[in-house]
Amino acid sequence: MSSRSQWQGPIASKAPSRSFAGVFRYLARATRLAWTTNRALTIALASLTLLMGALPAAVAWIGAAIVDAVVLAAQTYAPGATDGYRHALLLVGLEGAAVALLAAAQRGQSTCQSLLRAELGQRVNVMILEKALTLELAQFEDSEFYDKLTRARREASTRPLSMVMRTFSLAQNAVTLVSFGLLLTRFSPIAVLLLLVAGLPVFFAEAKFSGDAFRLFRWRSPETRRQMYLESALSSDTTAKEVKLFGLGPLFLARYRAIFDSLYREDRALTMRRDAWGFALGLVATCTLYGAYGWIAARAIAGVITLGAMTMYLALFRQGQAALSAALSSVGGLYEDNLYLSNLYEYLDQPVPNRSGAAAAGPDPADGIRFENVSFSYPDAQTPALAEINLHIRPGESLALVGENGSGKTTLIKLLTRLYPPTGGRILYEGLALEQWDEPALQERIGVIFQDFARYQLKVGENVGAGDVSAFEDRDRWTEAATKGLADAFIQELPTGYDTQLGKWFQDGRELSGGQWQKVALARAFMRSRAKVLVLDEPTAAMDAAAEAEIFTHFRALTQERIAILISHRFSTVRMADRIAVLAGGRIAEYGSHDELMALGGRYAHLFTLQARGYR
Repeated sequence: MSSRSQWQGPIASKAPSRSFAGVFRYLARATRLAWTTNRALTIALASLTLLMGALPAAVAWIGAAIVDAVVLAAQTYAPGATDGYRHALLLVGLEGAAVALLAAAQRGQSTCQSLLRAELGQRVNVMILEKALTLELAQFEDSEFYDKLTRARREASTRPLSMVMRTFSLAQNAVTLVSFGLLLTRFSPIAVLLLLVAGLPVFFAEAKFSGDAFRLFRWRSPETRRQMYLESALSSDTTAKEVKLFGLGPLFLARYRAIFDSLYREDRALTMRRDAWGFALGLVATCTLYGAYGWIAARAIAGVITLGAMTMYLALFRQGQAALSAALSSVGGLYEDNLYLSNLYEYLDQPVPNRSGAAAAGPDPADGIRFENVSFSYPDAQTPALAEINLHIRPGESLALVGENGSGKTTLIKLLTRLYPPTGGRILYEGLALEQWDEPALQERIGVIFQDFARYQLKVGENVGAGDVSAFEDRDRWTEAATKGLADAFIQELPTGYDTQLGKWFQDGRELSGGQWQKVALARAFMRSRAKVLVLDEPTAAMDAAAEAEIFTHFRALTQERIAILISHRFSTVRMADRIAVLAGGRIAEYGSHDELMALGGRYAHLFTLQARGYR
């Protein structure tokens, strides 16, 4: 499984629904997500939405009754008579109560929506991060996967609530339209038909442009990610020195602006088309509205309907058109949300390789590590990174890996730690193939420090404790590991010792030298007290030769009964190892002890002699 398709699985061939028939494709999942996030808030939102749908028709009906009651009272006015006044005032009070109830429902809906938005946004972000924890390293090194992750994080965290709220809005406006339709039918069924037809052109235009906007958003994910990277490069403390020293700021800023200008031109063109069509088709709805106004007014003048009925029908038609527009907008919004939610679920449905191993120990601990004809190719690579590797390292032995950059040294370590599965051959530990091991149990036995180790913006002690999450805050273990890693001496001299904040992101943060950071990283490896394999992948590159020699001498003393693997470009350190493997082009070109390889007079002897000559 060496191609990118390994990581995409069935998702690669499943394009998000572009047809309008797919409007409700993710509705059930979004609603279930809201329900499981907070059931009480979801029920409250649904109840308030239905109440808000029914109240406008009641307000319109009471308003018509008030007008008719006032007209009747005026026509039958008699001095001292109070019945007409009381009836009209009772209706006014009833309408006031309905309007107050509607306002309370609106306020309650807004409150529930705000609370659910916060909880649901957090829930989705946690789902995205939890999914990230299950994925393979190769997926994070795949640009197409990063596009999926970027799209999911940019929009999808807000879309589930949007879809749920639009569903509630659609239900609310549907209730309103049904109640309005029942009242308008008393005037004329044709009026109901006009009300429905008038809003359709704008709806179809909005749906069409929502699809265009989504396709534009999806297509330009790489450009958006590149713009985000340039923004980070211009504002990050890790790149600030070189950006200033090399004068890269204006160049990066120009590229940042160029990407924005390109994206803005596309957005502007789409916005202009969308608004122009929206205005033109909106005139159709406006003409229909005022045509209905004239028709209703003419029927009132002819005496076919009362003045109160005219007032009610005018309000129903005006509010009904607004409700229809809102309902159709909700359907169009559901279509748009469905498109964007495809990004979230496309990411969350990303297949994860099956990790079926369950072994916590191997049958032969004395056998150590075996590489049997192991090969590996990166996705889309033309040549293998490793080919036909055969190695055997027993407990108590040390192995040094030597070779030019890109020869496969770090890749070999990634295979050993199961960050990648081999594409050929197999790797055994304690007589058991790696895929048969329980992954956490295997990784507990291996302590690794890569050359590009992480520099966490945490306390010094937490940076050390990161090597063993079960003892992340164990101060005694911090001190023990830092002592083994030769970091305790300088840590004790920091302002607050192991509680000193590292990095510049937070207040009172301190920055360490490269050599100090590498000692912290080395201490992190020693946090794994149960580790039977310790690997140093050039973690001392920032130290001078004497400091590195001291580190490796100390390292060998602490790994007498363990397997020790080290990668270094300094041959004065490499020669300390029991065995040395010289890698070239992903293959083992030479293998043996320092003396054996020097006697061979091959690649190792040549490189050793060249480096030794530089110290004379």
